[in-house]
Amino acid sequence: MGETILVRRDGAIATVVLNRPDKLNAFDLAMWTAFGAAVRALSADDRVRCVVIAGAGGRAFSAGADIAEFEGSRSSKAAARAYGATMHGAMGAIGECRHPVVATIGGLCVGGGLEVAACCDLRICGESARFGIPVKTLGLVVAYAELKPLVALVGAAKAMEILLEGRIFGAAEAGSMGLVNRVVPDAALEAQTAALAGAVAEGAPLVARWHKKFVRRLADPRALSEAEYDESFDCFDTADFRAGRDAFLARAKPVFTGR
Repeated sequence: MGETILVRRDGAIATVVLNRPDKLNAFDLAMWTAFGAAVRALSADDRVRCVVIAGAGGRAFSAGADIAEFEGSRSSKAAARAYGATMHGAMGAIGECRHPVVATIGGLCVGGGLEVAACCDLRICGESARFGIPVKTLGLVVAYAELKPLVALVGAAKAMEILLEGRIFGAAEAGSMGLVNRVVPDAALEAQTAALAGAVAEGAPLVARWHKKFVRRLADPRALSEAEYDESFDCFDTADFRAGRDAFLARAKPVFTGR
């Protein structure tokens, strides 16, 4: 995937590392491409039960898009549309990923970095993390595809506050607005992320995938089809349900196979 995106495996947990610490893990076009490819590859891997996205270097999750690249890659509307197709495809890969995706946020998480985090299913951050989308000083608009996950997460009023004020705010405020699920001491971020990912990974993987699919589907105002409603009961025909039920009755720890 190239040096700017690293993929590390620890059993059923895969970590995608944004690895451009000298640029605060800011994305250039090639990095967006590699990131999307990495997430899609993990989505197709049945051995994976949880994906973690992290930033390298400790100073930032991601500072967003690399503005220094704009002269070449986003210098016109036509160029920006082409860049946006790659960027939005990479962000969309998080939602399309079958497995739960956790963002672990240390340091700066702004602009496109915050937009990536908003696409994830869960977000945990250190207490010194900082957030914001200060694009008002760039004359830059957050496109619909980037804005939708943020609005779904914090609501229209808070999204407008983040965009119109353009200020950088701290972890406590991010927690109070629901932007992150959990704020932990900086020194505990790695261990708490591992515990969170482990808790996700130890559950029945089919159930996690269904819950992710169902929660995201409910954001769509269209009525559920009969087939969609019926899918809610597919779990009862799985080996994992039988394993979980039998283990519960035997007061034992279940072993899930994803079948």
